[in-house]
Amino acid sequence: MPTILGQNQYGKAENRVVKIVRDGATHHIKDLNVSVALSGDMAEVHYSGSNANVLPTDTTKNTVYAFAKEHGIESAEQFGIHLARHFVTSQDPIHRARIRIEEYAWERIATPDANSGSMGADEAGHSFVRKGQETRVSQITFDGEKWEIISGLKDLTVLNSTNSEFWGYVKDKYTTLREAHDRILATDVSARWRYNWTDDAEPMPDWDQSYVQARTHMLHAFADTYSLSLQQTLYQMGSRIIDSRGEIDEIRFSLPNNHHFLVDLEPFGLKNETPDGAVYFAADRPYGLIEATVLRDGAEPRIPLDLTNL
Repeated sequence: MPTILGQNQYGKAENRVVKIVRDGATHHIKDLNVSVALSGDMAEVHYSGSNANVLPTDTTKNTVYAFAKEHGIESAEQFGIHLARHFVTSQDPIHRARIRIEEYAWERIATPDANSGSMGADEAGHSFVRKGQETRVSQITFDGEKWEIISGLKDLTVLNSTNSEFWGYVKDKYTTLREAHDRILATDVSARWRYNWTDDAEPMPDWDQSYVQARTHMLHAFADTYSLSLQQTLYQMGSRIIDSRGEIDEIRFSLPNNHHFLVDLEPFGLKNETPDGAVYFAADRPYGLIEATVLRDGAEPRIPLDLTNL
């Protein structure tokens, strides 16, 4: 049976780039993991092995590092836009570029003030500690005319120690879960949101400010929602972002339900569930996995349903 070539792309994945900007004694750091994927007129390299239209992946790697020096890294999104535009406009066979970026946050180490002797009085201008909260992510796609910018985060761990219930669910002969009218609600947030900026003629969002505000609205919604289900909390988080940020039209969440179970302490003569608190076992697996997309009314969903590789 004859065969034909389907969708294809190539590039250099996971280029680790650390850019240091020295402002006198105070330094600034940007730490990115950049993956480049290019597609276009690439049929012949698959059919015959001709590399006539192939920009080497080593060249894409070198471009990432050169652009970090030439253009700097204002934000992950802006850096990805520079790269995508370059690959599509400088190479005729390349019709589409997709840039995926993970950004790792650092904060300055607080050091004692030599005069006051107090801890944390000053911040060292050149010393950082890697933040352990979440990883910022971006995907920038350009086809020579239109942009698609999807940003977000992963591994943001949040927990409410009360104001969460789970009851009234379907029960059958295999159901053993007890209804809960006061439970811990915890999850590791993976979220991606799509900007409605698609054209160079339009004003570009402030990418860093938008990220900070989207994250803040998400956390406030998580904290403010009296939750009867993780699905309800998810929807409130997404709605808060859509309602508050006009530049965002769509957001998709993948939320594992990090279960916390009361430990049975009766064998030791102890009552666990008491007004002054309780002891829980934090189970890492298996876990419920809640996923959904929240859209601005009238917007079309474009974020992939599976966030595993996005």
